[in-house]
Amino acid sequence: MHDPFAMRPFFGYNFGDYIKHWLSFGQNKSLQLPKVFHVNWFRKNESGFIWPGFGENVRVLEWILERIDNKDVSRETAIGLVPKEDAINTDGLGDVDMKALFELPANFWKQECADIEKYFNDQVNTDLPEEMLNELNSLRERVSKM
Repeated sequence: MHDPFAMRPFFGYNFGDYIKHWLSFGQNKSLQLPKVFHVNWFRKNESGFIWPGFGENVRVLEWILERIDNKDVSRETAIGLVPKEDAINTDGLGDVDMKALFELPANFWKQECADIEKYFNDQVNTDLPEEMLNELNSLRERVSKM
């Protein structure tokens, strides 16, 4: 099952209502919402894992902190902001294929949109908040231009 963050088994009540509850936080201007970042430490190429591993993850966390501090370290893509070239400190890492690490294969993202839609249809169906469908459609539109 396509289950981002593996959360589905832990919802104690209607999934659509659960999502609506979380979306309602964005309407409360007095709340300071957390920053959310997606990291895939497990990207592979023909040689194995692209990123060198656990001991080097602090380099990505450093980039995240720079983003939070509004430093100019990211670039806009169809799926959101990703590090600019040379924005992540790679000193002493050896040969890390940063280009491959941040490659955005259009076919993957088209399939991801289809998988998300199937997940919404199978798991939430008519209870899906309109905002979520709008976000998926917006993502699908941006991905179609990749």
